[in-house]
Amino acid sequence: MFLGEYQHSLDAKGRIIVPSKFREELGARFIATKGLDNCIFLYPPDEWKTIEEKLRSLPFTRADVRSFARFFFSGASEMEMDKQGRIVLPPNLRDYAGIEKELIVIGVGARVEIWAGDKWAQYNQTAESSYEVIAENLVGLGI
Repeated sequence: MFLGEYQHSLDAKGRIIVPSKFREELGARFIATKGLDNCIFLYPPDEWKTIEEKLRSLPFTRADVRSFARFFFSGASEMEMDKQGRIVLPPNLRDYAGIEKELIVIGVGARVEIWAGDKWAQYNQTAESSYEVIAENLVGLGI
């Protein structure tokens, strides 16, 4: 399980250091894709396979299913970590997430998210102000 929040910077070659606590669970090769809320999602291979199977089981005759699958899969890249625990974030994903230099890497259970530092601060501020309301709404989902 991925947990925690880590501040990092993009280097001149477009690389970031994956937090050491995430490296083993992500594995040497994993998938990065466009996430929701303009962040980047990182998935270990097993989790990616589960999501892929779930999306494949949805009816492709529905426009929303086709749109989501196109967005999700077209932005995906197989990533490989170097010996120092660094990855090169593809330009299309950096652009999508608005990452220029400062970034935040967070653990979100089964996935890792990478956020532009300023976007994470904005998101966090908004979510924090409604945290209790969100929690109350999740009760109906069995949480």
